[in-house]
Amino acid sequence: MVVLEVDNISKSFNLENKKIDVLKNISLKVNKGEFVVINGESGSGKSTFLSIIAGLDKPNKGSIKLLNNDITNFDEDKLAKIRNKDIGFVFQSFYLIPSLTAYENIIFPAQLAKVNAIKLAETLLEKVGVKNRMNSYPIQLSGGEKQRVAIARALINKPKILFADEPTGNLDSKNSENIINLLISLQKEYDLTLIIVTHEKKVSEKASRLIEIKDGKIISDKKQNDKS
Repeated sequence: MVVLEVDNISKSFNLENKKIDVLKNISLKVNKGEFVVINGESGSGKSTFLSIIAGLDKPNKGSIKLLNNDITNFDEDKLAKIRNKDIGFVFQSFYLIPSLTAYENIIFPAQLAKVNAIKLAETLLEKVGVKNRMNSYPIQLSGGEKQRVAIARALINKPKILFADEPTGNLDSKNSENIINLLISLQKEYDLTLIIVTHEKKVSEKASRLIEIKDGKIISDKKQNDKS
């Protein structure tokens, strides 16, 4: 089943009265349950692409169908509902709320959606390995612990697709490997479609599908054996 369909999208910005083409006529389809890695050099357009397919940004042209919803012309309210209900997003810089504990950060999206997720929050705390830090504030957590909390937060509303933008970019090699293994484990357990942007070779090798972007275009899209 196709869960993401991108048709001929382009994105450009104006910088000092000069047009910068970031994405150029990209099309692809992603099926349910795939683990897709998108890689490319800095400035290739991969993070912009991820933001657009996750409904965080809009293309200048082209269309995006996410979970059978054509989100291309959705207003911000409709996009917010899709993001809160059907997708999870893990950022490189964590973006935890400083004034909330780990537990409160995790359960916050469920509260916004008016969903009782107390039991799931407790379960996720244990699954990501930070149950003993549930009452700690972000400033008291290590980088690896912050990312684990961010992953649990992304899963609290039971999304169908989990997007991650350089989720190991601010971590050391040991924590990086642990976080990727955790994401893969949770993907399988919750039957998620997992789409990660990264430049790290070790992460790319674990994916079932590897997409390479260069100068705003997909230059390679290949299936890989499941090496996770």
